[in-house]
Amino acid sequence: MMRRNLILLFVFSFILASTVYSCKQNEQWIPLFNGKNLEGWTPKIKGYPFGENYNNTFIVEDEVLKVSYKAYDSFHNAFGHLFYKTPYSNYKFRMDYRFTGEQIAGGRPWALRNSGIMIHCENPKYMDLEQNFPVSIEVQLLGGNGVDERSTGNLCTPGTHVFYKDSLVTEHIIKSSSKTYHGEQWVHVDIEVRNDSVIKHFINGEKVLEYTKPHIGGGAVNTGDKWKSKENQPLIGGYISLQSESHPVEFKTIELLILED
Repeated sequence: MMRRNLILLFVFSFILASTVYSCKQNEQWIPLFNGKNLEGWTPKIKGYPFGENYNNTFIVEDEVLKVSYKAYDSFHNAFGHLFYKTPYSNYKFRMDYRFTGEQIAGGRPWALRNSGIMIHCENPKYMDLEQNFPVSIEVQLLGGNGVDERSTGNLCTPGTHVFYKDSLVTEHIIKSSSKTYHGEQWVHVDIEVRNDSVIKHFINGEKVLEYTKPHIGGGAVNTGDKWKSKENQPLIGGYISLQSESHPVEFKTIELLILED
């Protein structure tokens, strides 16, 4: 009897493993970056209209999408975001990133080795000319400064709030549990987004943060009372963008998997 049960358990485990493997094989990951140019991506930089790539901030070299400050003399608060053309709601997103070189003169101290993936973004076509950040949920990417502990995969909330550990959080930043990554090493980030239900951050395969119920609220975007009437409105989807905040950063292998509702 025990032998028969062991055989059945083995058969069941084999079928389960085969099913999981087959599902993974059938996952249709969509490449969002072709490695050649900015096709599908459009910049919106503070002080400049949607579509103007001021000073060639966003460039492609060696199959890598780069935030470059080669043409800048100083940062001049030119906070920028590069938006993908399609809004999404339920999906997994993944890519590799790394910080390189030195921060451009004029950058804020907190922007050292600082960038981010903005999800559930507002439509960039309607952003104010001088708007610094889109109303969105930011998966903050930080590089180590060579000395201090500095987690990455944190959460920032420009014009938004979330629930964390079942409580409403109105602070602008929630730190993740990730390690610190110093130097110019590549780091892999995954995000799982379930509309306004749950969002999870992963760094190098490890879950480092999870929160729920993203919605409009609070400040951190310089748009006055423009969003006041929409406070507490759930964020069920939106655009994806990559940040330029004064430190050179590189992105590659940018992919997305659409999930069923």
